[in-house]
Amino acid sequence: QVELVESGGGLVQAGGSLRLSCAASGYIYVDYAMGWFRQTPGKEREFVASISLNGVETYYSNSVKGRFTISRDSAAHTAFLQMNSLKPEDTATYYCAADPDSITQAPTAVFWGQGTQVTVSS
Repeated sequence: QVELVESGGGLVQAGGSLRLSCAASGYIYVDYAMGWFRQTPGKEREFVASISLNGVETYYSNSVKGRFTISRDSAAHTAFLQMNSLKPEDTATYYCAADPDSITQAPTAVFWGQGTQVTVSS
């Protein structure tokens, strides 16, 4: 079992930046692909970004490409999402995900965090 804990959310003005962190604990003796999804009330959970097991490959949704950067510190079992040039439409609850294989754009990852709220004011 793997527990994921997100942090770093908050309120920011449009154009600002936030950095989300996702710390993994529990059965962390193997590496996991990790990713970020987001969700607003009444909508489905949406893929944001993912990073491969070895940290080499990254993927982004078109809506965040060029503004967000995903990274990981495997030694610290932590993933990050640097969010720049934030827009009001980025407002959502952001969830961290981990999977022993890969993170797909569908929210089918094995492990999930509880989420952290990001609010971007105009």
